[in-house]
Amino acid sequence: MAVEPFDTVDLIRTKRSGDALGTAEIDWLVDAYTRGYVEDPQMAAMAMAIFLNGMERREIKDLTLAMIASGERMSFGSLGKTTVDKHSTGGVGDKITLPLAPLVASFGVAVPQLSGRGLGHTGGTLDKLESIPGWQAALSNERMMAILSDVGAVICAAGSGLAPADKKLYALRDITGTVECIPLIASSIMSKKIAEGTGALVLDVKFGSGAFMPTYEASRELAQTMVDLGNDAGVATSALLTDMEVPLGLTIGNALEVRESVDVLAGGGPADVVALTIELASEMLRLAGLPDADPAAALADGRAMDTWRRMIQAQGGDPSAALPVAREQHVVTATSSGVLAQQDALPFGIAAWRLGAGRARAQDPVQAGAGIELHVKPGDTVTAGQPLWTLHTDDAARIPRALESLEGAWSVGASAPERGSIVRERIAS
Repeated sequence: MAVEPFDTVDLIRTKRSGDALGTAEIDWLVDAYTRGYVEDPQMAAMAMAIFLNGMERREIKDLTLAMIASGERMSFGSLGKTTVDKHSTGGVGDKITLPLAPLVASFGVAVPQLSGRGLGHTGGTLDKLESIPGWQAALSNERMMAILSDVGAVICAAGSGLAPADKKLYALRDITGTVECIPLIASSIMSKKIAEGTGALVLDVKFGSGAFMPTYEASRELAQTMVDLGNDAGVATSALLTDMEVPLGLTIGNALEVRESVDVLAGGGPADVVALTIELASEMLRLAGLPDADPAAALADGRAMDTWRRMIQAQGGDPSAALPVAREQHVVTATSSGVLAQQDALPFGIAAWRLGAGRARAQDPVQAGAGIELHVKPGDTVTAGQPLWTLHTDDAARIPRALESLEGAWSVGASAPERGSIVRERIAS
């Protein structure tokens, strides 16, 4: 039996004391955890030590590279196309991947968008697309490459072989109170994205009520850390810091968000969704070597919609099929006249989750038609009795708890606070 080169307890003590771990120590720790030599209680202690004392830039890079090395790496070199990916830290009503991937692909760039499912108030891209009849999330690597070669865009589930160390550590962080830790968040996201093999990556890092990192300062630190990791690993990486104080667009929920995404691809849709889609597309195309590309024109002339239809069909879906509609609706109306002054994103996300649009556990099913349709946004004038939002669910018993989560989350007043542009800052290096 081989002798292990390091002692786990020694490494925990080093980090607990606030000292840096060496590259070889981190490489061994991640490998030993992946193969089960380092056990969950020990890695939990290490995660808490990192949570409390942080990591240096070199340590975060070493941790990320070690997690990549724990599994397979994909390569798109045989495609003969520039590849660019987008990752969002998640939010309420964030359906941007749906119109964005085909929009960017319509310029001849390959967009391999490996996505996930929702948990809690943050919706999952795969759950949204699965509301389209026939659409399949699981693809073999061969099928994914064929679609990228032909259509240029694919949105599918990531294979289990990518960064398996991250999967173990992610689950452990969830039950040990170490989720909100920038070194662990950044290495988790970037280990998967770098292992996916894309040539360039744009990060949509949210801040505000409905964001993973609610403060601007924490979101900016996370964005900078991830941009550094990507560029250090040879992936051209930039980040946009974007506002998630209020829900994005006018829909929250799976089929509802697909419908809104199709509106955007048809040249319509809510102004904030269109603006963010175009900003992210422009940044992706810039990193892909097309700084003069005009994504707004591709939305207007139907190119992006054509690519969307081909992408959905290539994954077994029917882009013309009717989307699911929930059996029950409940309309919330204004009790007074004025201006919608407040609409906090997080409670609306929780309400949609309680209606059945999200899941509390990974194995829970979701309702395709559940969610919330917003009829007004902050700054809009409302009159007493006017519909503000419609709740959708297959189970009427879910409505009272959803309404409960909205209490205090919105208000009508004399005016609404001024809001800045949806993209607040770009971080490139």
